[in-house]
Amino acid sequence: MTLPRTPSQTVGPYYAIGLCRRTENELAERSAPGAVQLIGQLLDGDGAPIGDGLIEVWDSVGGRWGRSGTDGDGRFSFVVTKPVAGPGGAPRFDVYVHARGLLRHQLTRIYFPDEAEANERDPVLSSLVGPDRETLVAVQENGALRFDIRMQGDRATVFFAH
Repeated sequence: MTLPRTPSQTVGPYYAIGLCRRTENELAERSAPGAVQLIGQLLDGDGAPIGDGLIEVWDSVGGRWGRSGTDGDGRFSFVVTKPVAGPGGAPRFDVYVHARGLLRHQLTRIYFPDEAEANERDPVLSSLVGPDRETLVAVQENGALRFDIRMQGDRATVFFAH
């Protein structure tokens, strides 16, 4: 007798199906004032790239969102402008990570490196210290913002319950 598959045995990766229809990684026009490329890599616990993941970024205040599949090197990219900060918080994007082996997507945040004062006031970011805090702040790199997502291991990105 063969038993039916459980949900954990039927998890994707199915992300290419939704990504092939249209590009959704431009939350702003490239020529818009303040537009910047947001780049990064999705990495597993050993630091190896996850080449079949899906990253979604959400501007929860402005309602903009986009998605980018990861390539064979785990890279993703977006064109963004800085979102407006919510009450008492710092400008940020909420980020959902979808990847093989996850039954439920993971939630993290991207804060901006040029918002030191606002970042200090943000109740969530200011509650973190040292390396944990650093995992949530993008870094400037060659005119772009870089935000790598490490699923576990050394310098693992901080994820939130949702």
